[in-house]
Amino acid sequence: MVSDVNARILVVEDDRTIAMGIEYSLQQEGYNVTVRHDVASAEQSLSDSSYDLVLLDVSLPDGTGFDLCRTIRSRTRTPVIFLTALDDEVNIVMGLDIGADDYVTKPFRVRELISRIKSVLRRATPVPERTTNITLRDVVIYPDQARVTKQGRDTPLTTMEYKLLLTLASHRGQVLTRSQILEKLWDVGGEFVNDNTLTVYIKRLREKIEDDPQSPLIIETVRGLGYRAGGSHATDEKS
Repeated sequence: MVSDVNARILVVEDDRTIAMGIEYSLQQEGYNVTVRHDVASAEQSLSDSSYDLVLLDVSLPDGTGFDLCRTIRSRTRTPVIFLTALDDEVNIVMGLDIGADDYVTKPFRVRELISRIKSVLRRATPVPERTTNITLRDVVIYPDQARVTKQGRDTPLTTMEYKLLLTLASHRGQVLTRSQILEKLWDVGGEFVNDNTLTVYIKRLREKIEDDPQSPLIIETVRGLGYRAGGSHATDEKS
């Protein structure tokens, strides 16, 4: 389980004054902080060490945070929080769409940033709700391993995509409203969440687990109500 104390955080921020302030604040909270100011040095750090969370600025001198996030997602499910001065829905959705777990817009309050970090770290910790695997058609969820396969092949999911799938699968056949899903996903950080981001996660998840994302059979939309996983086609198997 990821603990707040000594959790390793990589901060990628080109503004050295902001980076210094973040580093000091996080160290005061007990985090182990590494700071990098560009894409190249951040990629080197990611190759040399493992981290529990990455704080990632969008605008960097030798590239973008979006590109670095794609690199991170190609290797690991390490949670990513974007730091952006662009309080613009297109950029926010783009960040979430490529696999970020959350975003914080500048200027931000230190306590808000720390609250987001704690919330994301909690969500990144696998907490199995059951001891059996869950089968939804050709998709199998292994809660004890936080692992998902489709047709027997591993299907990499981001932390939020996995949590979303597990939430729906754990209530298979039951319609969950958007509010119910967000409450389960975002816990105490829910007050910061834009409801539109759920649509992004549903879309991304369907692209990874559905044979035809336009006609989903595993994550069904129940118009005017919410979403339902698997319907009567879901079965359990012993782990």
